[in-house]
Amino acid sequence: MPRVPSPAAVHIGELIADVRRQRGLTQDDLAHLTRIDSSNIRSYEKGRALMGIPTLVRIADALRIEPGELLEGVTAEMFPATASDRRRAS
Repeated sequence: MPRVPSPAAVHIGELIADVRRQRGLTQDDLAHLTRIDSSNIRSYEKGRALMGIPTLVRIADALRIEPGELLEGVTAEMFPATASDRRRAS
């Protein structure tokens, strides 16, 4: 079954890609600056994966922005409910 990206991952990935392009960087450039594999950078930008906080900070540092800028517009509703969330709600 294909993995469906969360709206949060897609949103953050789009922000990363937009800022990266504004800075004139390629995905490989960003991978080199962050020491993150370029396949992971592509996954983040496509919204197929959501990075942890340390990775988000490394990417923000490489893009010369505050980490919080990559979280602008992200809400709790953008994350899929987990099985434990559904159990608590019932």
